[in-house]
Formats: sequence, C-alpha cells, structure tokens
Amino acid sequence: MKNRWEIAIGILGFLMLAVAHYIGLFISPAEAMMGDVGRILYAHVPTAWVGLLTYLVAFIAAIGALLSGKAAWDALVEASVEVGLLLNAVLLIQGSLWAKPTWGVFWTWDPRLTTTAIMVVAFGVVLALRRQIDDPQRRLTISSVATIVAFVNVPIVYMSVKWWRTLHQNFSSPETVDPMMVIPLRLAAFGMLFISTAFVVRRWRIAMAGLRVDFEAPDLPAAPTPLKVED
Repeated sequence: MKNRWEIAIGILGFLMLAVAHYIGLFISPAEAMMGDVGRILYAHVPTAWVGLLTYLVAFIAAIGALLSGKAAWDALVEASVEVGLLLNAVLLIQGSLWAKPTWGVFWTWDPRLTTTAIMVVAFGVVLALRRQIDDPQRRLTISSVATIVAFVNVPIVYMSVKWWRTLHQNFSSPETVDPMMVIPLRLAAFGMLFISTAFVVRRWRIAMAGLRVDFEAPDLPAAPTPLKVED
C-alpha cells in the first residue's frame, strides 16, 4: 500500500462524481431544448474530455518511448491506451443512449460519431499489436508508432463539430449555460479526471511489473548448428 496515492485520488474522484451527479440530477435546471434528457451531459461530456486527454497522454508516452526506448514509457503507452479505449467505449454507449430520445435513432453516421468509432478501432489496433509481438523492443517501437498514427484522429474528433455539418451542437461555454449547470459539469470533469488518473497509474504499475521482466530477460543463446552426418 506504500506510495499508492492513486487509491486516494480515485476515491476522491468517485466522491466528486457522486456530488456532481446529485447536483446535475436534482438541483440544476433542465436543459432548455432537451429537458431532463439533457442531464446525461454531466456524464457524457466529462467522459469525452477525459478520454481525449488520456489519448494525449498515450501520444506523449509513445514519443517518450521512441526517443528513450525505456520500459517505463512503454508501460505508460499500454496503460493510457487501455484506459482511453475504455472511456472511448463508454462514450459511444452514452452517446447512443442520448441519441435515441434526441435524434430518434441509437446511431447515425454523423461526423462526430463516425470519427469517434474510428478512434476505437485505431487504438484497439494498438493493443492488438502489443498482444501479438513478443520481442519487447520491437513491441515498443511498433506500438508507439501505431499510437502516434492513431492519435492523428483525436483532434479531428474534437474539431469535427466545427469542420463539418453535424447533428452535434457546437462548443458551449460558461457564458452560454446556466451557472448551476457549470458547477456539476466541472465537478464531474475533475472527478472523471481523478478516477482515470488512478486507473492509468494502477495499470502502469501492473504493466511495468510485466515489462521489467521482458526487458531484463537475458537473450537466449543461438541454436547450435546441427552436425552433418557423413555417408
């Protein structure tokens, strides 16, 4: 338990999330156009924000891994991609649940939804590659490059509502919403950030334990040349 600060920050995150959702459900006003259905934004929007931020951590870790070749950066790639992918999947589920009463369908090939689905596939490929490669240095290099390539889609997801006509509303700001909607949204965002940080750190510790064995394992001796048998 020593130095496991991520446990404390994870508990704090869950408490903040609970308070945020209580305010969002029972105190904040209903959304002007969607009514009570719009209250899902207190879960959906923080998941989106923190999910993209987690992928940014994976991108930075991938660059660090390529430049240094160290297991610590490689473990952070694995940890942050896994947590980011989890948030990404939850985001799509939340979005589908919100889309049904708002748009009348669970799914439509909206630019934001489509690019978000592509993001799941791209980072899923990163994890699949890691499972298929046994050599630690080769796995580090290939998965880091794949992470950097996958990250190209992240700013596209973020900017899609500005670049294309989309069913999603444009960016909001504290000036355009009721103050009692801003408070729970920010609380939920920080709560989700703390929870995700705890998950990433915890997963990083587990990944480091495995990668340390891989990186420190001695190379196997070359197979002996078989003797030729003279006729």
